[in-house]
Amino acid sequence: MREIITIACTVCKRKNYTSTKNKKNTKERLELSKFCPWCRKTTKHKEEK
Repeated sequence: MREIITIACTVCKRKNYTSTKNKKNTKERLELSKFCPWCRKTTKHKEEK
């Protein structure tokens, strides 16, 4: 049931991270605070399709 997702920066729109999530338990998109190496600061990252 776990699927691989990509997590992109909301500021520069680059896809920085990959992760897995259980779509049966977590239906909404993830939003995490992660470090973006291109922005060189901690920004919000959202799940991409």
